[in-house]
Amino acid sequence: MLGADVAGTAWNVDPATHTLVVTADSSVSKADIAKIKRQAGANASAIRVERTPGRFSKLLSGGDAIYAPSWRCSLGFNVKKGSTYYFLTAGHCTEGYPNYYTSSSHSTSIGPTVGTSFPGNDYGLVQYSNTSLSHPSAVGSQHISSAANPTVGQTVTRRGSTTGIHSGRVTALNATVNYGGGDIVYGLIRTTVCAEPGDSGGPLYAGSTALGLTSGGSGNCSSGGTTFFQPVVEAMNAYGVSLF
Repeated sequence: MLGADVAGTAWNVDPATHTLVVTADSSVSKADIAKIKRQAGANASAIRVERTPGRFSKLLSGGDAIYAPSWRCSLGFNVKKGSTYYFLTAGHCTEGYPNYYTSSSHSTSIGPTVGTSFPGNDYGLVQYSNTSLSHPSAVGSQHISSAANPTVGQTVTRRGSTTGIHSGRVTALNATVNYGGGDIVYGLIRTTVCAEPGDSGGPLYAGSTALGLTSGGSGNCSSGGTTFFQPVVEAMNAYGVSLF
């Protein structure tokens, strides 16, 4: 995509005006913006540049906290395939196929990462190998019974292990985000929901419907921000898993 080589930018089409919106975080300079407009050439006037506070990051710091040997993320949704249970989380949380644990002491194993896709996508799959652990189809006390793709303007809720439960609305679909270092992710859900490091992988939902997995964003839950989510339907289809 045009300009995807500029770290700290996100791209989406405004569904109301059908113009290309470039969201730039605080790391993007005036020179970077000028570069983007030069790349657009004759189409530069069709680009709308918006600034967002803070810097885009993958929010890597684990619903409920989940711990890899070197970081914490958030569990997304429990799923199954046949008689085997798994959970979905962010792909940048499952890079390197780590084993996951229930606490920072790593005393209770959940199980191994069995699938990961990042960058490009941002989803991963971890198997429950510890049969003593419960794995309800729920986000906190909210039962999850279905999965769908969201719509622009929809009110949505996110749960994460750092900041708990926060709500907002969907502002765009099919967004591209450049986190820097070659980590570019496509097809994301853009929202006004806040998030902070450690919330990565956590669930985005509306009532009993699963919608997405927390990828990253900018800002925080004190001043607000912009957060992007990996569509969960795509992740479920990739691994052939289902809710239960």
